[in-house]
Amino acid sequence: MIDFYYSPTPNGWKIAIMLEECGLPYTTHLMRLGAGEQFRPEFLAISPNAKMPAIVDHAPPAGWGADPVPVFESAAILLYLADKTGRFAPDPADLRARKELNEWLFWQTGNQGPMGGQLSHFRNYAPEDDKAYGFKRYLGEYDRNLGVLENRLAGRDWMVGDAYSIADMLAFPWVFIAKPLGASLDDFPKVADWRARIKARPAVQRAVDLYKDNQNRGQHRVETNKVLFGQSAASLRNG
Repeated sequence: MIDFYYSPTPNGWKIAIMLEECGLPYTTHLMRLGAGEQFRPEFLAISPNAKMPAIVDHAPPAGWGADPVPVFESAAILLYLADKTGRFAPDPADLRARKELNEWLFWQTGNQGPMGGQLSHFRNYAPEDDKAYGFKRYLGEYDRNLGVLENRLAGRDWMVGDAYSIADMLAFPWVFIAKPLGASLDDFPKVADWRARIKARPAVQRAVDLYKDNQNRGQHRVETNKVLFGQSAASLRNG
C-alpha cells in the first residue's frame, strides 16, 4: 500500500496519473494547503520542502529493505514508481534512453512546471493591481515552453522514445490547463494532439477527477490567505 499525500493541482495530478495507470493500491491523504497542513512536522519528515505530492511506500521493491520508503518531488516519485513497477520508463540498462528521459524530466521540473506555476499565480491569485507585469512575463515563458514541446513532438507521438512514459505524465498537467492560464494551443498543433490523446486515457480522467471538488477556485488568494501565499523560511519553523 502507498500513502499518497495529495491536493487536486497539476502537480498532484502527475502522481495520481501514474498510480492509476499502474493500478497500484494507494490511500489518498487530502492535504488542506490553505490551512497549512504541509508545514506539520509529520509531513515535513516526508517532504522537507513542505510541498505535495509525496508518497510513502509500505511495500518497497526488492533491495530497498523492509522499512517504508518516503519519496518527495514529482519527478523523483515517478522515477521510483517506474522502477518499482517496470513500467512507463526505459530500462535502466539502456543508458542512452535513460539519459533522454532524465533530460525531459529535468526540463519539466526546471522550466515548464515553474513557469506554469508562476503564470497560474499571476493569472488567478495575485492582487488585481499588481499582476500585469508578472502575467505578461510568465505567459511568455509558458508560451516558450510550449514551443519547446512542439519542437520535441515533431515526427513523434511521445516525448521519450516510442511509448507513453512518465515524461508525458509529468508535462501533461501544465498543458492540460493552458486555457485557464490564459494561454492558447492554437499555434501548437502537435502539443494539442498530444494533450488530447493523454486526456482521453481512462487513468488520466480518474486522476484529474480525484477530489476535484476541493480545487482552489478562487477562495484562496493573496488577499485572503497569507498561509498559502506568504511563505518564508519561518513557515518551516512555525509548522
